[in-house]
Amino acid sequence: MPIQVPFETLTELYLNLASKYKGSDKVAYARKPSPGTAYEPIVWDEITVDVQNLAAYLVSKGIKKGDTVAILSENRIEWVVVDLALQLLGVINVSLYATLPPNQVEYILNDSQASLFFVSTNIQLKKAVEVFEACPTVKEVIAFDTPKTAGLLDHKYVRLLDTVLAEGLKLEPKHAKAIHEAAQSVVPEDVSTLIYTSGTTGNPKGAMLTHRNIVSNVKAAHEVVGVGPDDRVLSFLPLCHSFERTAGYYTMIASGTEIYFAESVDTVAKNLTEARPTILISVPRLFERIFNTINKGVQEGSAVKKAIFKWAIGVGEKYAQGKRGLVATQKKLADKLVFNKLKEKTGGRIKFFVSGGAALPPDIGSFFMSAGLPIMEGYGLTETSPVMAVNHFDGPRIGTVGKVITGVTVGIMRLSDNEIIATVSGEDYPTTLTSEAGEILCKGPNVMKGYWKNEEATREMIDEDGWLHTGDVGRFTDGLLQITDRIKHMIVNAGGKNIYPGPIEDMFKTSTWIEQIMVVGEGQQFMAALIVPDEDAVQAFAAQNDLSGLSREELLVHPSLRNEFSKVVREFSKELASHEKIRDFVLLSEEFGIESGEMTPTMKLKRRVIEQKYADQIAALFPKEA
Repeated sequence: MPIQVPFETLTELYLNLASKYKGSDKVAYARKPSPGTAYEPIVWDEITVDVQNLAAYLVSKGIKKGDTVAILSENRIEWVVVDLALQLLGVINVSLYATLPPNQVEYILNDSQASLFFVSTNIQLKKAVEVFEACPTVKEVIAFDTPKTAGLLDHKYVRLLDTVLAEGLKLEPKHAKAIHEAAQSVVPEDVSTLIYTSGTTGNPKGAMLTHRNIVSNVKAAHEVVGVGPDDRVLSFLPLCHSFERTAGYYTMIASGTEIYFAESVDTVAKNLTEARPTILISVPRLFERIFNTINKGVQEGSAVKKAIFKWAIGVGEKYAQGKRGLVATQKKLADKLVFNKLKEKTGGRIKFFVSGGAALPPDIGSFFMSAGLPIMEGYGLTETSPVMAVNHFDGPRIGTVGKVITGVTVGIMRLSDNEIIATVSGEDYPTTLTSEAGEILCKGPNVMKGYWKNEEATREMIDEDGWLHTGDVGRFTDGLLQITDRIKHMIVNAGGKNIYPGPIEDMFKTSTWIEQIMVVGEGQQFMAALIVPDEDAVQAFAAQNDLSGLSREELLVHPSLRNEFSKVVREFSKELASHEKIRDFVLLSEEFGIESGEMTPTMKLKRRVIEQKYADQIAALFPKEA
């Protein structure tokens, strides 16, 4: 489906879409006014009015092209209004994760020298008030919601968005010319946004993404992903992350696709059935949970139920491979008996899923493909705006992240001698190319301008030849990019063997007993794991073995439960090389979480944080020799 309007900047994208849909009833977004209510559609004209009024207010406050303005908010329509107003004026959007603690909010506000600070809820406003005095460049804090905490509005620097928009309405005629001139001055090389890295080590760095960076990614994505005005996407990944920003926001509005905002990450399952999207963009964690829930139900069922499920998967795989005839008839029966229930839970209209942010376990990709719900897995970094490669809808290859996108070149650099041993560009698809593994490098219009006011970090990331070093290990397989793991995640055991924990963890996560897992063993004689057990599986085991009276902590160290997990670990370890096998483990009572700082907002493990938190438990797994 073609892009709806021509554009070379995000400013032009907004202006041309606003013009195209002016006076129409074209739905741009939809939200829930309050929990329990139905989705409320919002047409483009409504968005345009708010954007223009906010832009007028910003101009009145002296905000100009190249200035920085920060947003601390969950996904919601106000986030979009602020962003489009900033893009209209050529102002740089500084995006903050809603889960950040006050000290990190303070750091980013000061590092970016933000002039204004937009926040969403009462919780976020409290953070802003707490750090305001320590952030001298911030002139005002503008809140989306009326605060519940008494006194927050008493601060002279706190304004409500509704009040600001009302003032902007009166100011718009006065500043219309200035807005127009600012919009006309925006060029592709201008910085559109600063997206700060999660900062697992040291302070976070602000990746400078230009209009060209993001626009090139949007246009390349449209060559692969078939979306259009009749489609609808449910948005729940953070808009401050480059994956959702480019794939779930700019790419979607450029195609005329409706964006429905989920109420929260926790309500995605419910919102799927209400919004009934045709596309869902997610990280692997959601697909893992869906798969494990279904697999758990099957494993607890009768032998007949297990046999039917296995048969349906087999039929689905054959159908996905293009086999028809009798297989087509069998597929209809498999849908009726097994897969239609899953499709109903996703709203009944999903054409495909898009997965990014972390590696998708192949078994889970195969399952969804068999169900007729293909997952298009892609790969990239914040610093590459973010997409570098993606599986094509007409022929996704499970276990790879697909073809390099148009305009981009990906290289593989041998780790032992830093020699580039293979390169593939988006315009070339060498189906016979299979390379050895090495670090993945990238060149193209999607590569960031650099890190904000951090030339040293920029030089570490982008070399003199213009190659961006991803820190990821991968190879080309039949011309398709395959990811192994992060270089910094590589474990070197006592025997000098290199072990990448990601694929091992992905395999174990398909167990109905395991909710989360992290492999450890740096410098040790064997591999071990921190395991967060599946709560339902543990409770069912406790009920069946008269252990329900025990606390969770007591249960997790009980010999009979450990014995069950030992069986699971031994069974999965059979598929691993000798030096990769998990020889011991500890069961943890708490999940790794975003709020607790153990996971990134896209649900990747912060390994160093977890290693520090559970240092004693890890040490106990590897007793020192006498």
